[in-house]
Amino acid sequence: MIKMPSGECRSIKFDGVGTISLGKFGSFPAAELVGQLYGLRYDIAEKTLKVIAPPSIEDVEDTDATNELIRDSSSIQEVTYQEIEQLKSAGVLPEEIINKQIESHASFALKTEYSKDKYKKRKQAKFLKHFSTIEPTIHNVCDYWFKKDQSRIRDIRPDALSQMMTLANVHPGGRYLVADDVSGLLIACMLERLGGEGRVMNICDVESPPVYHIVSYMNFEPQMVDNVLVSLNWATADEMHEPILAATEPMDGQKSSDGQRIRMQKRKLAESALFETREELFRGNFDGILIASQYEPYSVTERLIPYLAGSGSIVIHSPYIQVLTEAQSKMRADPKYLAPSIAQPWLRQYQACILPGRTHPMMNTSGSGGFLLSATRM
Repeated sequence: MIKMPSGECRSIKFDGVGTISLGKFGSFPAAELVGQLYGLRYDIAEKTLKVIAPPSIEDVEDTDATNELIRDSSSIQEVTYQEIEQLKSAGVLPEEIINKQIESHASFALKTEYSKDKYKKRKQAKFLKHFSTIEPTIHNVCDYWFKKDQSRIRDIRPDALSQMMTLANVHPGGRYLVADDVSGLLIACMLERLGGEGRVMNICDVESPPVYHIVSYMNFEPQMVDNVLVSLNWATADEMHEPILAATEPMDGQKSSDGQRIRMQKRKLAESALFETREELFRGNFDGILIASQYEPYSVTERLIPYLAGSGSIVIHSPYIQVLTEAQSKMRADPKYLAPSIAQPWLRQYQACILPGRTHPMMNTSGSGGFLLSATRM
């Protein structure tokens, strides 16, 4: 993942070959990023990457400036837009353009140290072409999708996702049932927690194993996924259902070609894996149920709770509190649910780029990261 000067993140998938294009910022060979550390800042110079040294921490001098004498108007900045475009056309470095703007700013000296630093960062985000690489951890991936298309992940914010993992006590070696309709975000987080030890069984709508789009962002090793993640559709998860399977043997009197024999062998392996997964589900004794689904949560829970072990955790996420309150009222009347409770995660973000020894909250924040319903199996 790449963080642009504006603070916007982009996701890029590459295998070390080809060229990575960042639009107006330029392009560079993908191989130059392979083997580099996350968090470094780069500049694109003549289609090659140049590592930018991190800024040093400087002592902040206390001043009597309060910003109260500043009068914002178009006249306080003497450098015009046309002059800036001429400087850029002449090949003047962005740092020199920023310094020229600061020198010609009539009210810059009246600003507080915090305001001066904030002004510089705004100009750097506008003129500099620096970018940094970010490790695709589950927090960064969740935050990326929440800002890009939060409806796709049903308003699951990073703090709500972490609370789901905590309430369900997801840990290496655990066995969990999942209903994931959030593009694999919930599954990706659980796979990262399990670290290749345990079992995640996803109950879904499709017959073939679904494509978990967000899981591909995590760069998991194959053993972290293949040995842990399995899936069943809602029909095969029913004990009364008899799966309809394709033929695995040639019809009497017919000869099969090499291609037909290979296909039948694959069908046998898929059939064997299906029955093994069903038997594992029906044996039950799972440690938790996690649900982030488009379906009514109580009906999903009722389908899966027979396979949950005693004292197992149930955690349900929904962007709407109404469906959770209905499920909570039904759970309270059922003795097999203990202490069903609803919570709304709340998050206040603080600015990352601030002066040493200072902190400042963001004035705007997201309205909601959804709601959580949790309970324990009696």
